[in-house]
Amino acid sequence: MSDVQSPNSPNREYTLERTRNIGIAAHIDAGKTTTTERILFYTGLIHKIGDVDDGNTVTDWMEQEKERGITITSAAVTCFWTQKTAKAGEDKIYKAFNNVPHRINIIDTPGHVDFTAEVERSMRVLDGAVAVFCGVAGVQPQSETVWRQATKYNGPRIAFVNKMDRTGANFENALNDMRNKLKAYAFPIFLPLGQGPTEAEGIAVTGGFEGVIDLVNQKTIYWGPTEANEGLNYEIRDIAPEDKERAEAGLAELIDAVSNKDEEIANLVLEEKPITVPVLKAAIRRLTCKIELVPVLCGSAFKKKGVQVLVDAVIDYLPSPLDIPGAEGHEATDLEVAVKVPTTDHAKFCSLAFKLWTDPYAGKLVFFRVYSGHLKKGDTIYNPRTRKRERVSRLMVIQGSERKDINEVYAGDIAALVGLRNITTGDTLCDEDFDVTLEPPTFPEPVISMAVEPKTKQDRDKLSEGLQRLAEEDPTFRCFTNEETGQLIIAGMGELHLEIIIDRLKREFKVEANTGAPQIAYRETITKPAEGEGKFIRQSGGKGQYGHACITVAPNETGKGVEVVDEIVGGTIPKEYIPAVIAGIEEAIKGGVYAGYQVIDIKVEVTDGSFHEVDSNELAFRMAGIFALKDAFKKAGPILLEPLMKVECTTPDEYQGDLLGDINRRRGTIVSIEGKNGQTVLNAQVPLAEMFGYATAIRSLSKGRASYSMEPLSFAQVPNSVLTTILDAAAKKPAART
Repeated sequence: MSDVQSPNSPNREYTLERTRNIGIAAHIDAGKTTTTERILFYTGLIHKIGDVDDGNTVTDWMEQEKERGITITSAAVTCFWTQKTAKAGEDKIYKAFNNVPHRINIIDTPGHVDFTAEVERSMRVLDGAVAVFCGVAGVQPQSETVWRQATKYNGPRIAFVNKMDRTGANFENALNDMRNKLKAYAFPIFLPLGQGPTEAEGIAVTGGFEGVIDLVNQKTIYWGPTEANEGLNYEIRDIAPEDKERAEAGLAELIDAVSNKDEEIANLVLEEKPITVPVLKAAIRRLTCKIELVPVLCGSAFKKKGVQVLVDAVIDYLPSPLDIPGAEGHEATDLEVAVKVPTTDHAKFCSLAFKLWTDPYAGKLVFFRVYSGHLKKGDTIYNPRTRKRERVSRLMVIQGSERKDINEVYAGDIAALVGLRNITTGDTLCDEDFDVTLEPPTFPEPVISMAVEPKTKQDRDKLSEGLQRLAEEDPTFRCFTNEETGQLIIAGMGELHLEIIIDRLKREFKVEANTGAPQIAYRETITKPAEGEGKFIRQSGGKGQYGHACITVAPNETGKGVEVVDEIVGGTIPKEYIPAVIAGIEEAIKGGVYAGYQVIDIKVEVTDGSFHEVDSNELAFRMAGIFALKDAFKKAGPILLEPLMKVECTTPDEYQGDLLGDINRRRGTIVSIEGKNGQTVLNAQVPLAEMFGYATAIRSLSKGRASYSMEPLSFAQVPNSVLTTILDAAAKKPAART
């Protein structure tokens, strides 16, 4: 008997070798959800195919997704597939795992740039990905982003060129795009049999997409011009004479590409020995798992051609959890000490919570990926971040639109826990005596903000609860109160992202809210020294009010803040009233003089004044301090300052000119331009007031390929052209109650 223990528990239905965790990622409208829907149909999980246009697909189940026809949240589904050679002629095709049932966990991810965090967290827990490309457009901007995310988390991938039935589809162009734009070592394992539509306005067209040529097996898989019987009927044929040369050249190119990277194939080539199909398939699998080769397939998910072949390729070439290096974490108490997490059911339990979701039926779901060990209902799990234990009351897997309760999960599984408290995205969940922290997914900072307020008093409490719940689910969504303006600000990844948040508030939490651009915290200061006098005298019979103060103001050094100094000599203002004068001055500084914004970088000296034996009191001197500062401030050349942001744009070289022009239009100053890996990095300083809507503008100007980040830098004087608008708006505001 061998000493090596199997990593699989005897109780698990599908062994680790027969498990695949894959994501389907691509640009908007490349066909991810349609491809997922077809896979679920062919694997028998659903019995009727839905369409994105009809709003009835399994993975796009949110109301907002159905209405807009886009994916907003990544959806995890589990399906099962067994490679078979049941069709006529299919026994001539070698399948590496023939008649071996497999379990595939699929995550369908969004393509829209606003929901990039969904792709990020999915890639973190997946073992491989299917990158879907549009056969007409090739590599699009968001394709580049998801490709970078897969590379960041060392995800092996296969490419599927979709929409081969559309007018203008070009497989060669898409392939060249992958090699040039993504620098991928991409080689086709299937070639399209025809390209473009098979009929136009009801009339049959020759040369359209009718099937694929299997280069490895040197056979044709033929569906025909129509999509009869939901694409279930296809036949295996010998390659037609007119395609023979193309197929043989494609196989030669594939063998050459594999031999450059794989020693076993290289030796066979050098020794001029025949390379059998099983040996070639095994080599392609080895290279794909090591991220040294990207096999490319083609098909049309919408027309139901080439999808079964894609599922076979997922099984053949994408890794099981055992084919990739095990997870690595570090000790929760000492971040320097690395801890290896072995991929086996017999180790201690360790998993990563990668997504929180509020389900209308089950309540709060925590999606998690198990890396080692197993977990049963009733077990206790431990969260190293909070140092708290929780009991597992319910476990479920999502199969299509059904939620299926299960009793146990094993290494490599993706499932959901119900009812856990105090948990955030990226938390490690493990055994208490295995105190390890796995690296959480990283998320970009929000780029756009908006002010939000409830429409009615009843909505106020529900609004804060709703926003808090949404912020728990979505790590790129933030909500906070601006201390200066008192506004509730929500921040996210783009206008669509915030629009969806407001829509979800309305539907899920029944909160009506108004939104608008956030107010900008301007500042006031002075440019020259001046003197001011403030008198507060009230006489209304009996005891009156009397306060009188004289001050000088002068500009302070930038960043030094506000200084108020007592320079009274000879007791012209009694000692007990001086704090009242200073309090009045500070109150006026906070409330602003020029346009109602806080004053910064000013030095104030209280120099003189007078008092009345009977009528003087603290209130009178406080008012005198306010009047004195206002008087001096108006004579001291007041100016308004606006917040300047440090903006860094990363863009492909061809959009540099457009972005420079746009920054200049926004009153920005370019600080530096540098080249980095075929990209241009622009550093600029731009007023915050001009940055609203910039996230949308930069995407429009660069076809979505540029990104930017910004952070507060300093304050600068508002130019006169803008000043009058701000002062007019300030004059219309009701006087502040101080």
